[in-house]
Amino acid sequence: MKGLYFQKSSTNEEITFVFQERENLPVIEDNYVKLQVKACALSQINTKLLAEMKMEKEFFPVGREIAGIVLDVGSKVSFFQPDDEVVGILPLDSEGPGLCEVVRVHEHYLAMEPNTCLPLKDKAHFQIPCCEKYILGPYFTYSFENLALGMIAIQLAHHRGAKVISTAGSLEDKQCLERLRPSIARVIDVSNGKAHVAESCLEETGGLGVDIVLDAGVRLYSKDDEPAVKLQLLPHKHDIITLLGVGGHWVTTEENLQLDPPDSHCLFLKGATVAFLNDEVWNLSNVQQGKYLCILKDVMEKLSTGVFRPQLDEPIPLYEAKVSMEVVQKNQGRKKQVVQF
Repeated sequence: MKGLYFQKSSTNEEITFVFQERENLPVIEDNYVKLQVKACALSQINTKLLAEMKMEKEFFPVGREIAGIVLDVGSKVSFFQPDDEVVGILPLDSEGPGLCEVVRVHEHYLAMEPNTCLPLKDKAHFQIPCCEKYILGPYFTYSFENLALGMIAIQLAHHRGAKVISTAGSLEDKQCLERLRPSIARVIDVSNGKAHVAESCLEETGGLGVDIVLDAGVRLYSKDDEPAVKLQLLPHKHDIITLLGVGGHWVTTEENLQLDPPDSHCLFLKGATVAFLNDEVWNLSNVQQGKYLCILKDVMEKLSTGVFRPQLDEPIPLYEAKVSMEVVQKNQGRKKQVVQF
């Protein structure tokens, strides 16, 4: 059987994706499950993180968010049996790709999916984004997210009783977000560079500020000093600190966040906190495994009851996975891509 891998050039940062023939999977034993994959979501590969974790390989497996049917179980498996429908996220050091007809995976990376008529492609899509968004609490929430992942943050925040403000980086995104009313209270169009994010949020909250800020990156410098046009659409760190309310929480995906002493002092006066959102933390820390499995099960339940509503392109066949993965890796896809077997 064939699986999809990515290969990094030894001379530059160029990444190519190749199908490779896989040998038959080893005999299932102990706590491992043999799974027939029915759907696999395509996610961008963080090559920088792989280098930092010393996990680089000549060929690295592609596809980690999977949904499928159990074919066989090891002697120590206690949660599953053949013919069960399950979902899961393969670990970063997985021996094989999720984008393959059959995979072998430890039972602690899987969860039983509820008996619903939802297609498996929807269940495969929502796992990593939902797990990372579960830091949201019942607060007035402000989301600086891209469209695909921002939808999940908005739906989860609204379900927990929060009032949501979101930014939109294009007219198409704005129109899509506007259709979510009343789940979303206000959409701020930042595509033309004229919107004042902090002022808009303070106006919406009567000057009190928001309880939670969730960003998808921030500007650390002025627009004139920012190298990329795309970064100029992101909120400046000073704007976020300004719109944050007393006792608020700033959750950032900016791994190189730099705060000057005046920034820290302003956060101190507000009694505010800063937290970092790393979507790989669940699989990288064994101590979080139990919490991760509980969240994964809850995600499936909310998906089955309509709390989460997928925003997907049409599923793609396996033979188109290579081209689609190239688009995903370049971060050019607006919606999540799912390969359906």
